Amino acid sequence: MPACPWGWPALSGPVALVERSLVVHRHSWHLLLAEIFEPVLYLLSLGVGIGALVGEVPGLRPDQGGYAAFVAPALLATAAMNGAMDETTFNLYAKLRTLRTYDSILSTPLSVRDIAFGEVLWALLRGTAVTVVFAAALAAFGMVTSPWALLVLPGALLVGFAFASLGLAVVTFVRSWQDFQLVQLFMLPMFLFATTFYPLGVYPRPVQIVVECLPLYHAIQLIRLPATGVVDGGVAVAAGYLLVLGTLALALALRRLRTALVR
Repeated sequence: MPACPWGWPALSGPVALVERSLVVHRHSWHLLLAEIFEPVLYLLSLGVGIGALVGEVPGLRPDQGGYAAFVAPALLATAAMNGAMDETTFNLYAKLRTLRTYDSILSTPLSVRDIAFGEVLWALLRGTAVTVVFAAALAAFGMVTSPWALLVLPGALLVGFAFASLGLAVVTFVRSWQDFQLVQLFMLPMFLFATTFYPLGVYPRPVQIVVECLPLYHAIQLIRLPATGVVDGGVAVAAGYLLVLGTLALALALRRLRTALVR
């Protein structure tokens, strides 16, 4: 397959994988509604419901909105994470281990690299679709208060890339369906503690250091800061963290996929 002048693979292979996924899922798009309803329900129950009982949020000015405006960007980042990572973990494992889909794909001119890039691209598109719909819901609820919120969409793309690549790397280590319980054992506490529902300052400093190492914390920072009208060095740090994480995870996934698929 021809390569681009700067060394990246030509897009025709990954795009072919995306086209295949679109054909496969053309009658099951409604399943994405579950990924949208979950953060919306969290927002209504915790952000709006409990938010009515919460006073000022530390670090958030009154003009930036109340507790719901604090929680909403975090839920949007979580939606981008789940939409991308679910595709490259559960669905990809089925194609890799159960359905043996990639054995057939590799009998075509497509390569392992095409598969890796194509699956990440498809997961990125899926995560972005969930994010766009959820962002539209936030706008309808009146929770978009700053023009900087336009940076939320490219931020969600970067979040999707990082977690799609991370999911692709993780699934190469999964031995059976039961191992996904270990994945959830990490994902659920990260969701609860990565400043989704309360600011970093509520933790003692040793716990803050642990939280600041979590990828979801940086994803939330990347979305929350511009959503509340703050664009500073924290945005650059979060973007850099996610870009490095996604690149390293994709490189690891590509190497392990070659070992698993090329016999």
